[in-house]
Amino acid sequence: MAINASIQLIRNAALVINYAGKKILVDPMLGPKDAYDSFTGAARNPMVDLPLPVEDITKDIDLVLVTHTHRDHFDPYASEALDKSVKLINQPADDAYFKNEKFINAETVEDSTAWNGITIYRTGGEHGSGEVLKLMGTVSGFVLKAAGQPTIYIVGDSIWMPLVAESIERFKPDYIVINSGGAIWPGYEATPILMEENQTIQLIKESGNAKIIAVHMEALDHCHTTRASLRQKANEFNVGADKLIIPANGETVVL
Repeated sequence: MAINASIQLIRNAALVINYAGKKILVDPMLGPKDAYDSFTGAARNPMVDLPLPVEDITKDIDLVLVTHTHRDHFDPYASEALDKSVKLINQPADDAYFKNEKFINAETVEDSTAWNGITIYRTGGEHGSGEVLKLMGTVSGFVLKAAGQPTIYIVGDSIWMPLVAESIERFKPDYIVINSGGAIWPGYEATPILMEENQTIQLIKESGNAKIIAVHMEALDHCHTTRASLRQKANEFNVGADKLIIPANGETVVL
């Protein structure tokens, strides 16, 4: 694998991926701590500060990937901070959103697109199940493939379900980034809208040789899975830190 590939967790689901010589920003929520109302009444969101200045995060970005436009994945601060001419890839459900936000190089991807030697595939997912799924709307994931680089599958805001299993089988990724926050929506507390500890273990069992990078924890007040609870569950199933990587905010994982 090329030594220059890396994934840096910024906060929540925001990532900076260095890949095939390009700097890719994924799902930027760039608002300061306490910028937004609480989901559950527990705390304002996000609950923690960014680990580095916004200008450092957005500097020299070549591409922005947005899995969906819930505020914790693309917020007004990100729209303000990013150059409107940056290359941006989004799902069909968000086509009008990025036109309205005046991003002049936004590309809506149905299936896949090729960009600077990188093939980017859009994948499906479900942001919950049952009644709450209707409230959550359409979400996507992305797979990055390039010559001499590890294949990365960014699952996005999905529970463990057949579309995710099919994407693992199809792309056989080297790394899978999962949003393991175990979030719940008020009024639907019994129905996770993200993978939690048990669903993360289910994914790991079906992940082949992939290494798992778990994010989307300890930043929002409706996410109940913590880094500690996820590591504890992994230990119960003898899943080591070489298989399940749980980065801190600001931490870079070299691929």
